[in-house]
Amino acid sequence: MKRITASFLVTALILMCISCAKSAETEFTTYTDIKSGVLERFLSYVIHDTQSDSSSDTSPSTDTQIEFAKILAAECRAIGLTEVTLCDNGIIMATLPANINVEVPVIGFIAHIDTAPDASGSGVVPRIHENYDGEDIVLDFGTVISPNEFPVMENYIGQTIITASGDTLLGADDKAGVAIILTAMEYLIQNPDIPHGKIRIAFTPDEEIGRGTVNFDVEAFGADFAFTVDSGPLGNLTYETFNAAAASIEVNGKAIHPGYAKGILVNSAIIAAEFASALPRDESPENTSGYEGYYHLLSLAGNVEKTTMSVIIRSFDTDDFAERKQFIEKLVDDFNVKYGAGTIVLDLNDQYYNMSEKIDDWLIEYAKAAFIAAGVEPVTAQTRGGTDGARLSFMGLPTPNIFTGMHNYHGLYEFITLETMVKAVEVVVELARAS
Repeated sequence: MKRITASFLVTALILMCISCAKSAETEFTTYTDIKSGVLERFLSYVIHDTQSDSSSDTSPSTDTQIEFAKILAAECRAIGLTEVTLCDNGIIMATLPANINVEVPVIGFIAHIDTAPDASGSGVVPRIHENYDGEDIVLDFGTVISPNEFPVMENYIGQTIITASGDTLLGADDKAGVAIILTAMEYLIQNPDIPHGKIRIAFTPDEEIGRGTVNFDVEAFGADFAFTVDSGPLGNLTYETFNAAAASIEVNGKAIHPGYAKGILVNSAIIAAEFASALPRDESPENTSGYEGYYHLLSLAGNVEKTTMSVIIRSFDTDDFAERKQFIEKLVDDFNVKYGAGTIVLDLNDQYYNMSEKIDDWLIEYAKAAFIAAGVEPVTAQTRGGTDGARLSFMGLPTPNIFTGMHNYHGLYEFITLETMVKAVEVVVELARAS
């Protein structure tokens, strides 16, 4: 992977300015082809069950991800991409060769193929709602997506909204990103008059369980910088993520017949409930927004003898992040003093860090220019979550995140707008043109 020198960057930026000026003068003449292409791909992708599984110790965590990856690898070859590889861990990489003789940075585009374990991803039946009228979208199984609950829907009146049928998630996170990237690559292949440098694409498994980059070979990918296509509303350009840690907590009790339990029985479930109640209630996900961090109790299960809990810790600020981890550690120590040594066993591990530390200003300005060339107003905002880009940025590959159009992902109320997916394709083309 080459080092981006000042002169190298200047050359790239000059080419970007020239090509952005040209693209701003004309619209995408094959809008219908882009629209139909991204829609057909997306609808065909979401019917594949690719949920990841944090309880699995395999990589990828589910066999269905490998099966879907094989389909995508074949599609990459079919549309004309080269150097297509699929490793045993389910990571796909491919190349669109440069069609210019000037040396410019190699740009990458990345999306993940898995869907979240939070709601079922099996048996997804996508529903298309054309010319949305601003009213409730009534799905099956009593599921209603209402602008009263989700006011952002009012932004999409007259557009095409895509949902699932009501008992599964949709899978826009992140099969929309996969569809957007491949549609953009096909568009560039079919329009060789658009100048671009070498482009690398990658699709990863297990992003939703924090393992998307565990087996990612940055050197083999060979890009100087990249973009994950894995964000929400139109115009989103994100390069700030949480610092993240996960706490696995085991509470050990002592079971005995309840009729003879006085002074002997230790109920791990009750102690676990007390521990969970000690987490600051106003610092939970449902009570925080913007740059506010949180503690999130993901799960609590057990019995008298043993109870396990999973808690995640999030903060944008490095010092606050450290303090939050220390709070959990002290809470464990206090409970062990109260109930006896070894009552609570803590396994606390960092997951990823705020990528803003690794993203230079020039890269964001570069992206903003491409957004504007595609007729999209860039909106820089923090991501209240993590992406493969957070880990990749700390692995030496600066990787901001761009929009797909998805909303309410990870649940039954998930939806995406076709028009925003089309705009995302256009932005990827402009980013590539700018390379």
